[in-house]
Amino acid sequence: MKGRVALYHGLEKGFEVTELPVPEMEPGGILVRVAACAICGSDLHFWRGDSEFPKDRLPRVPGHEFCGRVHSLGAGVTTDSLGRPLKEGDRVAYPHYVPCMRCYHCTRGELFACRYRFRRNTRYAFKDWPYCDGGFAEYYFLPPGHFVYKVPDELSDETVAPVNCALAQVLSALNGAGLRTGDTVVVQGAGGLGVYAAAVADDLGAGKVISIDSQARRLGLAQRCGASHIVDINEVTSSEDRVQVVRDLTEGVGADVVVEVAGVQEAVPEGIEMVRPGGTYLEIGLVNSAVMGPGVTQRTVQFIQHYNPWVIPAALDFLVRTRERYDLTKLVSHTFPLERISEAFDAAEWMGGRETEITRAIVTP
Repeated sequence: MKGRVALYHGLEKGFEVTELPVPEMEPGGILVRVAACAICGSDLHFWRGDSEFPKDRLPRVPGHEFCGRVHSLGAGVTTDSLGRPLKEGDRVAYPHYVPCMRCYHCTRGELFACRYRFRRNTRYAFKDWPYCDGGFAEYYFLPPGHFVYKVPDELSDETVAPVNCALAQVLSALNGAGLRTGDTVVVQGAGGLGVYAAAVADDLGAGKVISIDSQARRLGLAQRCGASHIVDINEVTSSEDRVQVVRDLTEGVGADVVVEVAGVQEAVPEGIEMVRPGGTYLEIGLVNSAVMGPGVTQRTVQFIQHYNPWVIPAALDFLVRTRERYDLTKLVSHTFPLERISEAFDAAEWMGGRETEITRAIVTP
């Protein structure tokens, strides 16, 4: 059995839409027919060549923000991870990593920190690579033991696709930050993660949610999804002035929590200056390359890269529960077929001061 994939060869050759084999079904496994895969900020880093991904692992099938329908179930699989009946055709969401359940971290319940979490869905997992092993493809194989959750009927595929990265990351991070009712939260960036962060912070009881970005469309969506204040970088042009805006809105105290989801290294020292002494800085957008300055003193910095599987059903419930309050169904603004994936990435690009109408784009196989 084969399926279409978007195989990325690197900067010079770009994407190739081709066919690759689908891994053979194993007892306990699930074969998913992909419904939608979103272009995450980390996908853009990988595509433009400014990530630290090793070149010897090219070509590859990228894509990790995705959802789909059960194509076939391996022997012994009758329910999802919450014990609900599961059958062919059911829509499912799942973490984009596979914890081993046997290492030091997994035995402590820290599945997000599993050292081996990506080994079972990379080319090194199966000796017969290449095969369909990414979200920009028709099929994706969930190995035995993978966490999987049925998707509520109220949610569209476009709404669910970004759950297993963008929404899950910020929901996990803000819960872990100990956000309290009435706290002030600053969100650096109003892309996919930033809009979700504004909505989650507001839903958790933040008194003020301040979103910062340079794209008017994104800031407008953030306002409709929980942001009480917005700061347009085109209008408040200096870092010092943006820090002062936060000080003014908090009577000189500073924010209780600042979330970096802009993916721009220069945002880090600025964001730390916005945090009050005793407050928390959540670093999500630049986990591998952020440089901490002297302003970290008396502030807690948390690097967020993954999440525990319980976050997926919590995120789905959040979307259902708040669907009348926030415009999160509008987060995905553009849809492209698999054959136009190069156009999708080019349209989603925002680096270098480029304006884009896209808040989140998805690719549908």
